[in-house]
Amino acid sequence: MLSSVELLLDLQFGKCKLQVQVPEKGEYTKPEELVGKKIVTSFTNLAGTFFSDLEKAQGVQEKKTNIRYVGGSVEASCALGVGDAIVDLVESGETMKAAGLKPIATILETSAQLIVSKKPRFPDLVKIIHQRFEGIMAAQRYVLCTYNAPRSIVPEVLKITPGRRAATISALENQEMLDEPWVAISSMVEKARISDVMDELKKCGGTDILVFDINNCRV
Repeated sequence: MLSSVELLLDLQFGKCKLQVQVPEKGEYTKPEELVGKKIVTSFTNLAGTFFSDLEKAQGVQEKKTNIRYVGGSVEASCALGVGDAIVDLVESGETMKAAGLKPIATILETSAQLIVSKKPRFPDLVKIIHQRFEGIMAAQRYVLCTYNAPRSIVPEVLKITPGRRAATISALENQEMLDEPWVAISSMVEKARISDVMDELKKCGGTDILVFDINNCRV
């Protein structure tokens, strides 16, 4: 099945880890110690592959580790005596801690992904959906910064706000009222950097610095 699809975009939410978890006050500290034990999980294929690799590394010829499927409340399995350890998804870790468990190995880290068939029936629709997700993600990451500056310092301020591809520059009206030519500059800036960017622009001679949220865009 995986050979017929491809990952198109990491959507950057729903981030979590698939981890091997054991009782916090138990005897196990390494996943290798669980070879031949009872492992409870909803992810039997991934857990099976992980422990199969551990068995091979230890020279075990036949499968020893008992992988048991449980569809819900996996974290209660150790306390109920159903398993020696569990393999489950961890996001914040609060549920794991509440169940008295701790992680001893991470099988994989994952997040929500946009997945597409390699031979889609509606490629144009796939392209539109892809663009829309990219637009929303860019809007969450960037803000629009606009400011005025003397034309003489444009090379300097563009080093601060180069934009995703390039900044937008336009001349101000009523230039005859100014001591020198001025321009208005607009640029997309990463939201995480905007406070430092504003300070740098002000220090360089930029003024009337405004920042606008972006609700959506196409990049």
